[in-house]
Amino acid sequence: MSDNEKRRFKTTIDGVDYTFIGNNTDEHMQAVADLLNEQMEQIKDQLPDSSKEDRAILAAFNAISNQLKLKEQASKEPGSVLPKENER
Repeated sequence: MSDNEKRRFKTTIDGVDYTFIGNNTDEHMQAVADLLNEQMEQIKDQLPDSSKEDRAILAAFNAISNQLKLKEQASKEPGSVLPKENER
């Protein structure tokens, strides 16, 4: 299977079964699922009355926040060529 071929990956996140389709390796997808489950469990521990939807929104918000922080850090590095938001 080449790197550009789509792969099916089955996993359980927060007690719900999902099938994802993408180009990443099973190892990458499993690492993402494991990290997401860990984060969902941490949110559940901190907010035991939260719904699955609320936990998913908080996990997504945290992921996007972390992505923006990394992008900002990378753009400050010498020789950075990251596109500006309005250039996409």
